Amino acid sequence: MPTTLIEATSTAPNLAQTSVLGLDRPALAGRLAEIGVPEKQLRMRSNQLFHWIYNRGATDFEAMTTISKALRQTLAETFSIARPTIVAEQVSTDGTRKWLLRFPPNGPGEAPVDVETVYIPESDRGTLCVSSQVGCTLTCTFCHTGTQTLVRNLTAGEILAQILTARDRIGDWPGAHRPTDGLIPEGDRAITNVVMMGMGEPLYNFDHVKDALLIASDGEGISLSKRRITLSTSGVVPMIARCGDEIGVMLAISLHAVRDDLRNELVPLNRKYPIADLLEACRTYPGASNARRITFEYVMLKDINDSLADARELVRLLAGIPAKINLIPFNPWPGSPYACSDWDQIERFAEIVNRAGYASPVRTPRGRDIMAACGQLKSESERIPAWKKREIAAGIAERAGAL
Repeated sequence: MPTTLIEATSTAPNLAQTSVLGLDRPALAGRLAEIGVPEKQLRMRSNQLFHWIYNRGATDFEAMTTISKALRQTLAETFSIARPTIVAEQVSTDGTRKWLLRFPPNGPGEAPVDVETVYIPESDRGTLCVSSQVGCTLTCTFCHTGTQTLVRNLTAGEILAQILTARDRIGDWPGAHRPTDGLIPEGDRAITNVVMMGMGEPLYNFDHVKDALLIASDGEGISLSKRRITLSTSGVVPMIARCGDEIGVMLAISLHAVRDDLRNELVPLNRKYPIADLLEACRTYPGASNARRITFEYVMLKDINDSLADARELVRLLAGIPAKINLIPFNPWPGSPYACSDWDQIERFAEIVNRAGYASPVRTPRGRDIMAACGQLKSESERIPAWKKREIAAGIAERAGAL
């Protein structure tokens, strides 16, 4: 199937309305109280709203038929559950789908922002790669996203909106029709797994990521098992224990080197949290066990980190940690200074890791032809300077006055 580019748009949200995407039941109850819902009804109504938004995928309050018509009208006048605008959808030759999503301004003087979300289907599962920030602060030298400066954190609602929008597009709601232009796994769920491996460092947006993933794993919400949600971090050591205690999802570590001097170059965060500190946080990660192994991601860079001595040191470093190792062939991007390791060398590296008793699958590159593979995501959003924010705010005010 050839690569296709599909221009698609969603109904733009009314900025006068407040989005309630990302709110849990207590927060929804608080918003309902603000519009006059009687206290004795708050629990029931917030449960209904939560179910319709996250379990049924409602995009319009009018569809919420278990709620009275009068309340539905008030909700529609006051709140929004609108999806982001889909600027573009690309379908790879291997069935991978990438969406460029545009979110409205997050406050006065802010500009809209774009993020990328990727769906990776296989015969028995579908994995959604979700972004947590617009841009990134970490400047990992092998990662395309790292060349884009941080614009802002995504809210819990914007993180969840990526999941909801993907489910819309691939027909992953009860009774919905699934597209025929690409691989979609059979079964009740087209999205079986969510990985926080898109744009940004999730642990630098902890509160919003936590709120989003708790809703995603809520049995009355999106209802994904926490064992099917993986959060990937470059090594924000102080937040790792909190991730296990407060979110309880699977952990992945972007390791990529076995020596501090090299990791300082590849993952500059290592200068603040070196390998020894990072691995100690992994050894004490709440809930880690042979049944809940930590994934260590290791991008294979030719003549940089792919020697057999590196493989043996990797095995030594991970001793005592319930772990599996994902070997990732480097995915090139424009201007990158690296090349992918030769396939024979990747296999020799994997053999050493396997002999030591670690599962070490080599991740098959997916979506390379649409720049959707690991390390290739980047949007055109950039940090907006203060003078530009003032100019945007003035323009918004001028347009509002003209309405």
